[in-house]
Amino acid sequence: MLFFGGKKIKVIAPWREWKLQSRTDLINYAKKNNIPIPKDKKGAPPFSVDDNLFHTSTEGKVLENPKNSAPEYIYQRTTSPEKAPNKKTKVKITFKNGDPISINGRKLSPEKLLEKLNLLAGKNGIGRVDLVENRFIGIKSRGVYETPGGTVLYVAHRAIESVTLNKDIVHAKERIMPVYAELVYNGYWFSKKRINLQKIVDKNRSQVSGDVVLSLYKGNVTILSRRTKNKAYSMKKVSFEENKSFKKSKVEKFIKYHSKQLYKS
Repeated sequence: MLFFGGKKIKVIAPWREWKLQSRTDLINYAKKNNIPIPKDKKGAPPFSVDDNLFHTSTEGKVLENPKNSAPEYIYQRTTSPEKAPNKKTKVKITFKNGDPISINGRKLSPEKLLEKLNLLAGKNGIGRVDLVENRFIGIKSRGVYETPGGTVLYVAHRAIESVTLNKDIVHAKERIMPVYAELVYNGYWFSKKRINLQKIVDKNRSQVSGDVVLSLYKGNVTILSRRTKNKAYSMKKVSFEENKSFKKSKVEKFIKYHSKQLYKS
């Protein structure tokens, strides 16, 4: 029994509670009770597949042995990089307060934006991930994921962060990310710890605004340009030409200070 919003919700988990020991048992149960079972591309009973707007994950059967390569026919959302177009697809993603709001200048809802990126990236062979998970219950499980739109958003978001957030914030975010991800993965979305981490992440979202232009080509996402009104990146300070805003004398003091710290640590 689970509790959500003060209400009791009874959860039925056939795999754990009923006398079902294998995929074969599940298939036989479905046949006996006239429950339709989809077939894979070869007409066989399906792999174990989770499917939502953000990704698909495929597990089981030949994938259970990590020595086996993933067969091409399991992929649903992505063209193989070898068969992807020989011409690059350029895409501009605009961010406002940390959220993607438009593609190539056209504003879209989060749902439509991700659907569009899934199509653009999928046809260019982007978003295939073959990984072995360390599951919450302590076992390892091999799965093949497809997240074409998610892959592009990940690269684009980190690109705009790189020119809008300062070093301390970026490093803090890098430390938080694996902890946050593990909480979500383990089902602790409503935990106080996850909510507190969310507040830290959201604190600097307003700074993350601008455009990122990317090239999608045969499984690769390449950053072409970043543009923002944020002042964190200063061309005056970074220029290799005559630089009046960056004093060399300060660099010498900086080096001497940190050389002394070597003997204190």
